[in-house]
Amino acid sequence: MNSPSITLRPFRLTDVDDTMLWVADDRVIRNLLRWKTITSKEEVLTFIREVCIPHPWRRSICVDDRSIGFISIFPGSGDERCKADIGYAIGVDYWGQGITTMAVKIALSQFFKDFPDVLRLQAYANAENKASQRVLEKAGFVKEGLLRKYSYLKGNLQDLVLYSFLSTDTIPADP
Repeated sequence: MNSPSITLRPFRLTDVDDTMLWVADDRVIRNLLRWKTITSKEEVLTFIREVCIPHPWRRSICVDDRSIGFISIFPGSGDERCKADIGYAIGVDYWGQGITTMAVKIALSQFFKDFPDVLRLQAYANAENKASQRVLEKAGFVKEGLLRKYSYLKGNLQDLVLYSFLSTDTIPADP
């Protein structure tokens, strides 16, 4: 793929067909804690309308304005307002091309402008998901440690790796 135009934008109802390609793929959904595979166009439309659009900071990862995945950042509130959690996924056809890393870098610069009170962005990666760990490291996240037997993922207790990025950290330049 030669220099695709990678952007982040809010989801649109017109994204339903493109979104269906990745939300219906078990390979994409398997590492997402609270997601289940969506198998009908109606479910995807409802998902976009009721979950994606009203979310405080969920963006469609787009290549040439076609939705190929998502990035969600969940800002904390109250005493947790200084931090937020990030999650992401893209369609299998786009794996291994640096697109997710670029999207995470774009999200970092946008999110900290949108939420200036957030000082810490944290990510949890399945200990077996080396690709997600590489994305975070290439985007400038710092590995903080292994959380043993930390969370259930699709019914199985998993070890997770915790990463963080502070608002004062520098987003690495592209090579």
